[in-house]
Amino acid sequence: MAFRRGGRVLLAFVLAFCLSATKLEAQLHKGYYFKTCPQAEFIVMDEVKKAMAADIGLGADLLRMHFHDCFVRGCDGSILIDSTPDNTAEKDGRPNNPSLEAEAFEIIDNAKKRLEAECRGKVSCADVLAFAARDAVVLSGGLYYEIPAGRRDGRVSKASETLTELPPPFFDLNQLTWSFARKGLTQDDMITLSGAHTIGQSHCSSFNNRLYNFNSTFGQDPSLDPVYAAQLKQKCPNTSSGANQQVPMDPNSPTTFDTSYYGSLLAHRGLFTSDQALMSTPVTAQKVWENAVNGLAFQKKFGEAMKKMGNIGVLTGSKGEIRENCRVVNGFH
Repeated sequence: MAFRRGGRVLLAFVLAFCLSATKLEAQLHKGYYFKTCPQAEFIVMDEVKKAMAADIGLGADLLRMHFHDCFVRGCDGSILIDSTPDNTAEKDGRPNNPSLEAEAFEIIDNAKKRLEAECRGKVSCADVLAFAARDAVVLSGGLYYEIPAGRRDGRVSKASETLTELPPPFFDLNQLTWSFARKGLTQDDMITLSGAHTIGQSHCSSFNNRLYNFNSTFGQDPSLDPVYAAQLKQKCPNTSSGANQQVPMDPNSPTTFDTSYYGSLLAHRGLFTSDQALMSTPVTAQKVWENAVNGLAFQKKFGEAMKKMGNIGVLTGSKGEIRENCRVVNGFH
């Protein structure tokens, strides 16, 4: 009888959780701006397209910016807020500065300016960023996926929180799995979202310990392909200036959203410790292999994982605000 009572309690808890999750899903929905600002997604796409035509590398910044926004305080556009004399904001936290280009933030500014002229006070900065990240994937060769919208903007942004909430490039598999689980994402979601590393660049400082100072036994990470390591050493000399150099995260196709990243992992050519960590167990290695050999399935999974990530900690209804200027909270001048 005790087991049956416990089962009823557990069932009630699960039902309550599912109902709350369904309510959250209902608050964000496709076509959210269909009546209030029908041109919203077209305007954002137009600005992303113009910027990426001039510098295709900005797509990776937009994608990373959305990820970093969602993992700190939820997908509330707080990464877009500028620092003030009294507060260092997320965008100036070590994981974001200097890795995110100023031009990427300007894309959001330009889109927001046009949106305010078109439909004042209707489209949140958080939604603009979510749309822009999706558009960056599409314009880099990835599949289009629908973005449920209706997020509102947060009013708090702290650089210190980027250090505690964002998984660093030296995390192992267990640490990565824990970091994503905290945000309601599965290990499979984590492996799928890591595929974003198929575009963009990294500063050598994020991985040069694997080349020169891995641990007390090995100077060079033994899991790193020696030929690839030699190539990286040429581009990232063991000097202070070398640490500031940049290399593609996926050297085979650094501006194309494809499955080459996973092929690199199979060849022991993952750039970060956290990349190669995806090969740590037979289960995760199988997921990597599946993504590497079936590009269409990966692309579909990636869109679904991005939509799931885009629901983290969202502000809806009367919570938060819709910022007039994505760089400052309303009422602050």
